[in-house]
Amino acid sequence: MNWIGWVVLVVMLAEAGLRVAADLLNLRHCDGKVPRELADVYDPKRYAEAQAYLRARTRFGWVATGTHLTLVVGFWLFGGFSWLDIWTRGLGLGPIFTGLLYIGVLLLARWLTGLPLDLYATFVIETRFGFNRTTAGVFVSDLAKKMGLALLLGGPLVAGVLAFFLYAGPRGWWICWLLVTGFTLGVQYVAPTWILPLFNRFTPLADGPLREAIVAYAAGIDFPLDNVMVMDGSRRSSRSNAFFTGFGRHRRIALFDTLVQRHSVAELVGVLAHEMGHYKLRHIGVMTVLSILQVGLMLFVLSFFLSWQPLFDAFFVQSLSVHAGLVFFALLYTPVDLLLGLFLQRQSRKNEMAADRFAAETTAAPEALGLALKKLSVDNLTPLNPHPFYVWLNHSHPPILERIRALGAETPSAA
Repeated sequence: MNWIGWVVLVVMLAEAGLRVAADLLNLRHCDGKVPRELADVYDPKRYAEAQAYLRARTRFGWVATGTHLTLVVGFWLFGGFSWLDIWTRGLGLGPIFTGLLYIGVLLLARWLTGLPLDLYATFVIETRFGFNRTTAGVFVSDLAKKMGLALLLGGPLVAGVLAFFLYAGPRGWWICWLLVTGFTLGVQYVAPTWILPLFNRFTPLADGPLREAIVAYAAGIDFPLDNVMVMDGSRRSSRSNAFFTGFGRHRRIALFDTLVQRHSVAELVGVLAHEMGHYKLRHIGVMTVLSILQVGLMLFVLSFFLSWQPLFDAFFVQSLSVHAGLVFFALLYTPVDLLLGLFLQRQSRKNEMAADRFAAETTAAPEALGLALKKLSVDNLTPLNPHPFYVWLNHSHPPILERIRALGAETPSAA
């Protein structure tokens, strides 16, 4: 193995070690006493269950990471990338279809090796803690739909990237950037109508106090609300959530049915005020632009490595190709992607706090969001106060306890 191979291997192991270290710090940071801010909704037994859930998910994560890392490194060191390259080239399919087959086989192998872990996570861990409502039939149906979407949407996208890097020369990276950007925005546009309904049933929220309160609040802050929908989230899990679908000025609110069942009108308005705050404060547009810029940077750097023989030598592949270069570069790019991800997560945490402030300042009951967050943390067994290093490395949202304290400090002035 050349020096590039050693760099990639060390970086892969270092990242895994960094995440395990963060997990250990987080587990040791657990406190057996319910924080006073949540004593009104969290009993000690439920809090102990939340910590047990954290330990179970963390240990399972170690198994999943170790399994994936072992398989990738083993496949690499035993010449798997080279063998697959020789086999796919030998079929004589041409560069585009050869590349699609090469990448497709690797993705399929990753999916197959990860399937037992997904089954265990869903039907053992999630069931043990009372979250799972997914049946075997729904699980299989979801897998089939995801694979179909991957072929229908992902296949043409990868083919386009391969073609532009093959035939467009030095301009290939920015043409690919335009392609990926258009694809990303296009999926956001069609997802509410064509993709999400494949997995869940969306029905308009019935007329009544909740719908009236949501519509009135949206009108009061000049939010372009197209519709309010209820999603059958309880079909798969007992967890609660809410999100927006749609694009531009025609956005729909989607509420999990479990959320509607467990929260008051004021609490639900508070949750949605937070989500609308992201739109009004332009967080969604800014984060989308930052993500697009991140992809552009990655493609620009990639263009310098697709014809760099030492990168291919590191994986024991003799012939240059765009498809193999994409795979190898993804492993080499790990530290850059990690650093950029840390920046985006930090920005996302700031946005979440700003959206909380927006909700507190614009609703008639500013304390309602804090109460909703408390109930959500109990229902979802959310870690309340994770270790700061773990948050820095993994979280796109601030810890629940931090958000509740901030809302409590601001409630008097907002009122």
